[in-house]
Amino acid sequence: MPERTNTRREQTVRQTPGFGIITPEDWYRIPLQPPDRRESSISALIRRQFVGVDDQPVLRRKAEEQLQGAAEAGAERGGLVLYLSFLEAAGIPLSASLLVSHLHEKFDSLDAVAALSGSGAVEPVTLPAAGRAARLLRRERTKESRRLGSEFEDTIVEYFVPVPERDEALMLTFSTPLEPIADAMVELFDAVAATLRWRHHREETTGAQE
Repeated sequence: MPERTNTRREQTVRQTPGFGIITPEDWYRIPLQPPDRRESSISALIRRQFVGVDDQPVLRRKAEEQLQGAAEAGAERGGLVLYLSFLEAAGIPLSASLLVSHLHEKFDSLDAVAALSGSGAVEPVTLPAAGRAARLLRRERTKESRRLGSEFEDTIVEYFVPVPERDEALMLTFSTPLEPIADAMVELFDAVAATLRWRHHREETTGAQE
């Protein structure tokens, strides 16, 4: 008589965190992955910005190329989503961007963040909903600034936020070329970072044991 085998199934359930963040209403969101979603989002933005403008094909093409270049560069850095500011104050564009990237490494100390950043002021912070993080503030004249002939430095604020229960981190990179109002823009960046929160969904793995 064949031996009877009892199989006991074991199920492991763990929480896989995503994230949510609240940006100003006039910030446009471009998902960077997969590439087809990125291209579709850029096309939608160009249509929105040039609605009713049919006599500027060169300007439209240049704007689209700049957006594609920025989005592709963000994706190559592990970017998940890129936000671009279209806020205005007294008719003046408040140019800014936010790149949210996924890093497959964990930062256990400020020294590790400082080594990665190379320069700038690093400090520990606690975000209201996302927990502990490291904040880096620096100013630099970027390649884009030099190409455009700008005399101002970009102001960059980066947050390194450990992902709960994983050897991973989320990096928020805020940037603005508006040096004369940089302090006000930094306050805005900090307010946006403070809205970061983790969102969990259930991930199930099922195994069998004899």
